[in-house]
Amino acid sequence: MLNEDRAVIQNMKGFALAIVADGMGGHQAGDVASQMAIDLIQKHLEQSLSESSSLEECKLCVEEAILKANQEIFEVASGREQFHGMGTTVVAALQTHDTMIIAHVGDSRAYKIDQSSIVQLTEDHTLVNELLKYGQLTPEEADHHPRRNVITRALGTDQEVQVDVQELGWKEKEIVLLCTDGLSGMVDETSIFTLIHSEANLQKAADRLVQAALEAGGDDNVTVILLANDEISDDVETR
Repeated sequence: MLNEDRAVIQNMKGFALAIVADGMGGHQAGDVASQMAIDLIQKHLEQSLSESSSLEECKLCVEEAILKANQEIFEVASGREQFHGMGTTVVAALQTHDTMIIAHVGDSRAYKIDQSSIVQLTEDHTLVNELLKYGQLTPEEADHHPRRNVITRALGTDQEVQVDVQELGWKEKEIVLLCTDGLSGMVDETSIFTLIHSEANLQKAADRLVQAALEAGGDDNVTVILLANDEISDDVETR
């Protein structure tokens, strides 16, 4: 199986940046889309961010970087036959002092974990989630719906896309998890919470999460990034 997941963590002009992307499209097109998303978002943020950027400026920079990446991926997908229909999800986190900015498109997720709870920060842009919101499916039905993996929003599939952007407080001992559906589709939130708190450091916790997804029968790529105030870890599993 091709690994169509991509991830990056870097320090950029005094900020910590993390991005996860999960591509889709045949003949390596998904791999191209996810790598383009990572590279282009990084490039545009390098050009627009400065160490003196305010919180609102940072939020705008992240949103615009993702919108520009969408446009460029769409142009490649439209202009080259082998890339027609390619696209990618993306979830990005930018740490600014005591605040975390989260932006996403698609069904790659962000969670916040503290000492007592785990909260999904992002809303899946999927057909099943739309049906859930309007009461046309129960959560149990959604878990087994034959079209549960159909996403309604992605980078590169349309000329324009809506990016969901939010900010949250960033306290000591809180952890932010970014992941593809290779994790969230195979391991429930309670297990994610337990596994993270069962390890002494984030790298070991990331390893445990990937292993749990694979042991649960996952046949998707599993990409995990864990962020804390004083520690960063990532783990990417290719099958």
